Amino acid sequence: MNCRACVIGAGPNGLSAAIVLAQVGVKVEVFEAEPEPGGAARTLELTLPGFLHDFGSAVHPLAAGSPFFSSLPLAKYGLEWIHSPCPLAHPFDDGTAVTLERNLRDAETELGRDGKAWRWLMQSFAEKWPTLSSEVLQPVHVLTPHLFLMVRFGLVAFPPANLLAGALFRDERTKALFAGLAAHSFLSLDEPMSAAFGVLLGAAAHAVGWPIPRGGAKSITAALCGRLAALGGDIRTSARIENLAAMSGYDVTLCDVTPAQLVEMGGAQLSDAFASRLRKYRYGPAVFKIDYALSGPIPWKATACLRAATVHVGGSSGEISASESDMRAGHHSEHPFVLVAQPSLFDPSRAPGGKHTAWAYCHVPNGSTVDMQQTIEKQIERFAPGFRDCILARRVFAPAALEKMDANLVGGDISGGAMDLRQFFFRPTWRHYATSAKDIFLCSSSTPPGGGVHGMCGYHAAKLALSRLA
Repeated sequence: MNCRACVIGAGPNGLSAAIVLAQVGVKVEVFEAEPEPGGAARTLELTLPGFLHDFGSAVHPLAAGSPFFSSLPLAKYGLEWIHSPCPLAHPFDDGTAVTLERNLRDAETELGRDGKAWRWLMQSFAEKWPTLSSEVLQPVHVLTPHLFLMVRFGLVAFPPANLLAGALFRDERTKALFAGLAAHSFLSLDEPMSAAFGVLLGAAAHAVGWPIPRGGAKSITAALCGRLAALGGDIRTSARIENLAAMSGYDVTLCDVTPAQLVEMGGAQLSDAFASRLRKYRYGPAVFKIDYALSGPIPWKATACLRAATVHVGGSSGEISASESDMRAGHHSEHPFVLVAQPSLFDPSRAPGGKHTAWAYCHVPNGSTVDMQQTIEKQIERFAPGFRDCILARRVFAPAALEKMDANLVGGDISGGAMDLRQFFFRPTWRHYATSAKDIFLCSSSTPPGGGVHGMCGYHAAKLALSRLA
């Protein structure tokens, strides 16, 4: 196609949009405000020299299972996945832990009398992951050739997580494991659709694993940049765009930004009615994140935690549920659900010899100014006595600090906006990727399917833009 396109923002979605356009011959230029591409998918020396920390996600089930990423030869550009022996561990106060095993048969054994119920819940979705991921990682639609699969998914995904777990599982350990998965939703576990995240992430663990990229999240970005360059695309860093009217000479513009930013950048190019709808878009809860340089591995009481790149620290299902309910009500839990990533156990390139990196975060209200450092570390110490003694250095990111590092993380929201019922169906409006301007499109995680490193927001936005160009 003899067209020129501009993509604003070089996060995974912006790069994905650029690749889709470049694949059909569109001349693409990507403008990134920061000194390096990647958005939240960057790996930086945030604490001490030689300690490489992922600024955003460290573990990537949706990247490994992304329909679009899977269609690209990213291994050719250096992307290598590392799988920890088990995807996830969840410790308890008695010094034991339950693990989520990748193999469904092993998971059934691990979960004892709940094993068969777990297999019943996850097996069909794991076995049909390519179909399921293609269906759910796009806008909600009614017409589908996979009606039975999607009806079954809807029946277990729509209910609140607590309701589904209570109906299926008998053991507290299994309920806690599922609660931790569902808590990735940033919803109360008594809210509709919170179960969807538990089911989707559980199925992903069995289908594609929860791997880490060798070298960190920057390896995903580097592979996408490499693919784009091979297709003739160009990336300009330290190039902040503040006014779309200044971007002349392009047939189409795709914006990997959030609705608030688009309103500011779009100005008179957006209709008043559309800009008004974007201003009503609601951002979701935030995270309080800490990166650690460690003298050794985290000293978990349950040694099974050393088999997993991800550890869910939250105790019982009731504690996790209470923590997420507090957050949704605008409060700060005294015993928060904490997500811990420990990639250097399986990728020694992340730290100097014998040393380790880890990060931890908990959910807090959007824009929170409460210092959660001591609370987070107290929770980790509860299951790993002596953890504080291992800390060589730390870097604390309150919500405002996260937004300063990446303007898309508004108020510390890492999901691109609240994922409740209304914004599930209308994200950010009924137009989804389209705007009131025929040549401007939105391709960030504020569009379907939402947050996560999967590139599908950019993929679908670029497909729509191409249909308008044709």
